[in-house]
Amino acid sequence: MPDSRSFRQIMSCFATGVTVVTARDDDGTGFGITVNSVTSVSLEPPLLLFCLDKKAHVYPVFRRAKYFAVNILSENQQDVSRHFADYRHYPKPDKMWDRPQGGCPILRHTLAWMVCRKTSTFRGGDHDIITGEVVKLHKRNIQAEPLIYFHSRYRKIG
Repeated sequence: MPDSRSFRQIMSCFATGVTVVTARDDDGTGFGITVNSVTSVSLEPPLLLFCLDKKAHVYPVFRRAKYFAVNILSENQQDVSRHFADYRHYPKPDKMWDRPQGGCPILRHTLAWMVCRKTSTFRGGDHDIITGEVVKLHKRNIQAEPLIYFHSRYRKIG
């Protein structure tokens, strides 16, 4: 059986987009985590999934949340991705939030966002697989390319 390091190295050969998935806790405070494991599941109804490490600092928030938002980052948002990947080393996100949608925090200057109603949670090893039905979405009218992650580094198209 392959070890986790070898598996991670092989998976780094697969280019992915970068998102920040956000939700609110019981007190209404916004939380987010950088996620590159977002996948569309179905068009009718519109469903997607993302995978969340059970040791993530935001795990309890997403475990209880009924709604979450997927914020698709642009190539100029590496700092946002880093902030939500390791929240301890970057300034507080207050200035990063746009107006909430569907009760979920939305990040500023993203390519697009989707608010989802959580439909299921499945166990997947050391992660949970969380599915949601898209209930609201928006594509921003900005001229930017997506932020890409490949070979364990941020990349740009071109």
